[in-house]
Amino acid sequence: MTTNATILLAFLAVVFVVSGLSKASGNEKGLSGTRDVNVKDGIARVIGLFEALFALGLILGLKWTWMAYFPLLGLWFFMAGAIFVHFKAGKAKTAFPAFFLLTLISIALVLI
Repeated sequence: MTTNATILLAFLAVVFVVSGLSKASGNEKGLSGTRDVNVKDGIARVIGLFEALFALGLILGLKWTWMAYFPLLGLWFFMAGAIFVHFKAGKAKTAFPAFFLLTLISIALVLI
């Protein structure tokens, strides 16, 4: 794995472990973004749990490259779904972080 891919995977792992754990724990700040687009707290907490698990998969992918594909694909679909939900709720401007992360995930899939 190249240095660029390693840095990108590590960055994505940090972002998603923080984001996922803040949602999964029920933190008000973690759930505020999902509440803005009318996602129920229970569903958001499950999404957060999966984000954190996928982030752990990315960490394992730093050691064993083949293990990074499944978490990256899972996060790709989560971010695509997040963009869809933001557009459906009429809040396209707030979809930028999900779009940015989707782009980084796509780049990571190509690099590894």
